[in-house]
Amino acid sequence: MDKAVQRRQTVCVLGSTGSIGGNTLDVLARHPERYEVFALSAMNRVDELLAQCLQFKPRFAVMPGAQAAAELRRRLREAGERVEVLEGEAALAEVAAHPDVDVVMAAIVGAAGLAPCLAAARAGKRLLLANKEAIVVGGALFMQAVEEGGATLLPIDSEHSAIFQCLPEDRSTWAARVDHIILTASGGPFRQRDPQTLHAVTPDQACAHPNWVMGRKISVDSATMMNKALEVIEARWLFGLMPEQIKVLIHPQSIVHSMVVCTDRSVLAQLGTPDMRVPIAYGLSFPERITSGASMLDLLKVPSLSFEEPDERRFPGLFLSWQALRGREGATAVLNAANEEAVAAFLGSGLRFDQICQVNRECLDQVQPEAGDTASTEALLALDARARRHARQLIARLRA
Repeated sequence: MDKAVQRRQTVCVLGSTGSIGGNTLDVLARHPERYEVFALSAMNRVDELLAQCLQFKPRFAVMPGAQAAAELRRRLREAGERVEVLEGEAALAEVAAHPDVDVVMAAIVGAAGLAPCLAAARAGKRLLLANKEAIVVGGALFMQAVEEGGATLLPIDSEHSAIFQCLPEDRSTWAARVDHIILTASGGPFRQRDPQTLHAVTPDQACAHPNWVMGRKISVDSATMMNKALEVIEARWLFGLMPEQIKVLIHPQSIVHSMVVCTDRSVLAQLGTPDMRVPIAYGLSFPERITSGASMLDLLKVPSLSFEEPDERRFPGLFLSWQALRGREGATAVLNAANEEAVAAFLGSGLRFDQICQVNRECLDQVQPEAGDTASTEALLALDARARRHARQLIARLRA
């Protein structure tokens, strides 16, 4: 750390009670001399957010719902803690762009993270992007906000962090150096399952990931490989690549997190244990390195590393990413909206597992973005809402 910098970095953790948020706080707690927690946010987990406030003593805590915010406010007051509780969606953007914030960890799941991510980008923050949906939905508008705001955008998904770590700091050299990239995927719990049996998959089975501990939504996305579809889209924007420059291989061991194939045919890879604290620590400290709390990768104990082509019959959702990228601008926002609705319906036992991709494909084919749909945050959110309405109609038809 630069000895000239005395002040601790202030960190806003959006989605602090999720798996990424919890891992972020774990890393921050290991380095109290470098970081202090400025703000925390959660959807509705009052007990967990209260415990985090008591431990980290942020200036602000944010809950979108008024009832949950009132409950948190009361319990903090009873505990004698002076944490200001804000409520409403606008408060998320407010704390993300606060002039006293240095770093924003964007770990809110879904398109709900778009507005606060844009606010942080426009305010020139160091933005640690774990919310892939924000860039999938925002696309060019999001990247424009990063550039115009002078923000430092650092990917937190293990795959994109791996790619970023394999590239030089000078972004202007990337295009000349990179032939293509390879995003690795574990294959989830159904990598070897007969595709004809996927209709019988239950939510609990879909959430039983063999390598990673994640929230239910992203666990289902991993099981369908829609998470990798979203990561393909994210990589297109993060690294300025054409769709055909992004490849995906299944790597069941989750040791090689992704690879860069250079123009001279060198292949650069980042390896590590499957622990999200590694990319989180790198994002917090870049371009330095700090301890993450993750266990050391012991190459003598690593099983043989294997790679497979993804099976389109088993994982048809993955291949929708390239279709969306080649479609009209805004098609990726449609795909994301459809997927969020379909996964929610599946987790609510209102849709079969194999029907998630059906909803996504039909919505992508039938909801066509129009001119101006990606021109502003409001327009993007309107497109998102239109796609969700159509997805819910498709889900209702399949339920009938």
